[in-house]
Amino acid sequence: MFDNLNDLYQQVILDHSRSPRNFRALPAADHQASGRNPLCGDQVTVFVKMNGEVIEDISFQGSGCAIAKASASVMTSALKGKTLLEANHLFQQFQDLVKTGHASCESLGKLDVFGGVHKFPARVKCAILSWHAALAALAGEQKHVTSE
Repeated sequence: MFDNLNDLYQQVILDHSRSPRNFRALPAADHQASGRNPLCGDQVTVFVKMNGEVIEDISFQGSGCAIAKASASVMTSALKGKTLLEANHLFQQFQDLVKTGHASCESLGKLDVFGGVHKFPARVKCAILSWHAALAALAGEQKHVTSE
């Protein structure tokens, strides 16, 4: 069973890497921020369209390893419709998951597929790069974040 679950998680990550969701510029974005992981070469720009405190739309563009692209893809799907507070809370849970393999809540939905990243410490930065860029964008900081 464990191998089947790992295989499923790998398939989801590969699917999101090969065919990332929300992979586009967002002309109507009112916030954006970029990030770079010098170790792996990952680069991402996150675009956010807000409606008050709610993330109305979110997208990304960039290049990088399978973990970085898949994480950005799943992240954008997970954050649509969330408030700023919910987005920050979800980031904390996701960061715990990729660093320890354990989430502080019952399920993170598709984000659960990144639970195995903790076994590869160098890949943790790949998985959270887009999240750091998204949080910078949501904070209104049009800056370039780095995973270092």
